[in-house]
Amino acid sequence: MSLVEGLLLQATSTSLLLGVVVLLMVVYFYSFDLSLKEDVKEPPGPKPLGFLGNLFQIDLKKPHESLCKLAKKYGPVFTVCFGHKKVVVLAGYKTVKQALINYAEEFGDREIPPTFQNIREHGILFSNGENWKEMRRFAISNLRDFGMGKRKSEEKIIEEIQYLKEVIEGFGGKPFDTAQPVNCAVSNIISSIVYGSRFKYSDPEFKQMVDRANENVRIGGSAALRIFSLFPWIGRFLSDRRKLVSNGEKNNKQIRELVEALKKTLNPDEPRGIVDSFLIRKQSDEQSGKKDSRFHEKNLFVTVANLFVAGTDTTGTTLRWGLLLMAKYPHIQDRVQEEIQKVIGGRQPVTEDRKYLPYTDAVIHEIQRLANIVPLGLPHETSCDVHFNGYFIKKGTTVYALLTSVLQDEDEWESPHTFNPAHFLNEKGQFVKRDAFLPFSAGRRACLGESLARMELFLFFTSLLQDFHFTPPPGVTEEQLDLTPVVGITLNPSKHELCAIKMN
Repeated sequence: MSLVEGLLLQATSTSLLLGVVVLLMVVYFYSFDLSLKEDVKEPPGPKPLGFLGNLFQIDLKKPHESLCKLAKKYGPVFTVCFGHKKVVVLAGYKTVKQALINYAEEFGDREIPPTFQNIREHGILFSNGENWKEMRRFAISNLRDFGMGKRKSEEKIIEEIQYLKEVIEGFGGKPFDTAQPVNCAVSNIISSIVYGSRFKYSDPEFKQMVDRANENVRIGGSAALRIFSLFPWIGRFLSDRRKLVSNGEKNNKQIRELVEALKKTLNPDEPRGIVDSFLIRKQSDEQSGKKDSRFHEKNLFVTVANLFVAGTDTTGTTLRWGLLLMAKYPHIQDRVQEEIQKVIGGRQPVTEDRKYLPYTDAVIHEIQRLANIVPLGLPHETSCDVHFNGYFIKKGTTVYALLTSVLQDEDEWESPHTFNPAHFLNEKGQFVKRDAFLPFSAGRRACLGESLARMELFLFFTSLLQDFHFTPPPGVTEEQLDLTPVVGITLNPSKHELCAIKMN
């Protein structure tokens, strides 16, 4: 064999070998890719329609109801497209609990919509990472220091109850809108913890502050703002968006004035509230030359605003639902008042009484369950790629933990769509806890003021029912009282009036 023939044969063998290797690699990677695609199975959902996504299948005025219907068709983990944006929805108690508890880190980030981009990564509600951890840790520590869930908070709540009773009694049994007196009373609890003092209900600045907090919660979840989140360029045309910006500017101005007043009388050895504690920490970091301190003015203002709104709207809204439901179902109100009279009599109710008032406690829990005031929860975001319940959800995906589907889960509640205190009572009439009772959400992003809210609801509700019997206005029957909610970030009762009849 000549040298040329040998080289040709060698080249042919090499080419053949390379061809076989390439073929094997193609087969391997093709097989690997197929198996990968089998593993990477995204949650199902309705087919989106171009840039509109699934907007025609979702009622933006009550999205929680639309999503619950879609869950029945597509299962407890599904995808919907709000415009171009994919959102994974978690539905039902077992799925939501598994995600928020067992996958707390993976589902633990907060999605920050365009509506709140101006406070992005400040405060507690709409921040992530180290800033969120430090601000939440600071808030929880100071809420406890200033009495959350303790005797000190109880004393503040009982004091505020007397002011609220005076206001309600002043209506003389005539119809009145419960919104402002109830919201002002509840707001004063968080105000006393944040600022170290309460406000008079007649203070116009305080009334405006409370009204703006409630208005922002309503506007923030409106259909117009949901559309703005999808198409930010239309913001300048939306009156709701302009109102939200205006309210934010007024809130900042008011917080600044309150903070400046506290600075003038600040005593590092005797902090009066959370603002004082923040200012003391801020001064300490500045004096020590600490770099990248998160205790700065922007974080202070946003954290204070977060605590004020969260501490005003949710508890005030739940209490208003409670009074409305008592007027709607007088036989339940009668039974609550009979139990209070039998166990407590005429003295002031205290937190310790809860264990001796099983029916009243069950009614309060059922009010929270049926009112379902935060139906979508606040939106989560995946912090990393997640394999969950057989589906792949990539990092940065917006996730709705659908709390409505938990509090009205047909597998967990005997009559999920009716007001039924028996959900929380056993055969002997004793109070029983229910695992699917998650009005405060769960996991890393659960409500940090839960213990304070629970104390407030119990003390306000029992104290008001002890002294007043709530009825519809003259000419309105119990059946005519409307339970249709006004949808925002929270579900508020529709505008209504009640009569509070003083009991002997």
